[in-house]
Amino acid sequence: MDRLWLGLGAVFGLIGVMMAALAAHALPGRLSSTALALVHTAIEMQMWHALALIGCGILARISPARGVTLAGIGFALGTILFCGAVYSIALAGIELPGVAPTGGFLVMAGWVCLGSLAFRRPAV
Repeated sequence: MDRLWLGLGAVFGLIGVMMAALAAHALPGRLSSTALALVHTAIEMQMWHALALIGCGILARISPARGVTLAGIGFALGTILFCGAVYSIALAGIELPGVAPTGGFLVMAGWVCLGSLAFRRPAV
């Protein structure tokens, strides 16, 4: 799983940088200030969770705990759902009811799974 999380983190980071360039150079003047703010929110969430996935990849190499896998799943699916829904409404005006909150819940669950590792007893 370590390679999956590292690879997804890199892909999410790449797409995030591409979206940031688009938001800085191509979207001003084409989108309302509200839509542009939504794009920036999605970019920020995507980039933070790209780094979180890379962290999961590193942790999975050190200790392949179940919590790391669950955190990676939450971060990956949650980022796709949350950011996808926000980009969809900001760029195309297409609302996907319930998708962004579901994605938000999944990334929060990912953080809970990751944080729970701090309270586990170390293997002897």
